[in-house]
Amino acid sequence: MNHLNSYEEKSEMLKALANPARMEIVVRLEKEGCNVSTIQDNLGLPQSTISQHLKILKNAGLITSKRSGTKICYKVKCKEVISIIKMLDKI
Repeated sequence: MNHLNSYEEKSEMLKALANPARMEIVVRLEKEGCNVSTIQDNLGLPQSTISQHLKILKNAGLITSKRSGTKICYKVKCKEVISIIKMLDKI
């Protein structure tokens, strides 16, 4: 395994988390995988903003999505990210 690539991947994951809204999205998804509308109702952010955050989190490998009819349900893919957020909460 090339450690440089591993550190680059981890760095991208941390960059994706380096936003308060994205951290909250991940925590909410971990508790109740949900769609953009549900996240929008909970966070009060515009749908387009939430979609951008979800794209960043998905590209970083932190979440996954599954289409169900016209809705897309998002879930946390990388469970370790929850531990990182909990650790940050202690600071």
